[in-house]
Amino acid sequence: MKRSHARYVHLATLAAAGTGLVYAWMRYLCEPEDEFSLVNHPLEPLLADLHRLTGPLLVFGLGLIWATHVVPKVRSGSRDGRRTGLVLALAAVPMVVSGYALQAAVDEVLREAFGWVHVGFGLIWVASFVGHVLGRRRSVA
Repeated sequence: MKRSHARYVHLATLAAAGTGLVYAWMRYLCEPEDEFSLVNHPLEPLLADLHRLTGPLLVFGLGLIWATHVVPKVRSGSRDGRRTGLVLALAAVPMVVSGYALQAAVDEVLREAFGWVHVGFGLIWVASFVGHVLGRRRSVA
């Protein structure tokens, strides 16, 4: 994989995961100052918008590394990072699908369900990504 591809995926992951984690904190853990407010934090709508903008950048990055990293690694029979890479690949599908479904769902119960699926698989994906990158760095050193 080209270094520029790796940098792109790292930056897209940082942007999508960072905005997603801060948005989740605001949405699920903050208490609104006004009991009649629709948002828990004044910056919550901004973070939601930023996450919706950075998510597609990560999806593009996933396609990029699929072609330039995943397929060549599988074809070569390399075992480095296989476990975390498999978790990344398996978690990416429900993370991406639920993210898009969350935006399209009209029913509140479906939106809530897609939201929790997205948060759950997003956290799994981020943890696996960190493990994958750190494992790679250990094997190179």
